[in-house]
Amino acid sequence: MSELAENSHQSDPVKRARLRWRARRGLLENDLILTRFLDLNEESLSDEEVDAFSRLMELSDGVLMDLIMAKKEPEAEVDLPHVHALLSRLRIA
Repeated sequence: MSELAENSHQSDPVKRARLRWRARRGLLENDLILTRFLDLNEESLSDEEVDAFSRLMELSDGVLMDLIMAKKEPEAEVDLPHVHALLSRLRIA
């Protein structure tokens, strides 16, 4: 297995557990949406999608909810193509 593959999200159970822990939010609606999304998709997320998810987890609950509900679009450090793509998936979760 290559070094890159060994360091991937999917090959590391600790990274996978950390991602799920970070999805626990103070706002129940965010928590439910993110948990449902991870239940359905976590095993198939690419490292790029994990990066997008991690960037979104850095945001406040209010901003995150506005992005998920399409009331706002990503700005600044989260205005990246892979973040937009992940948001599209979250919006239909």
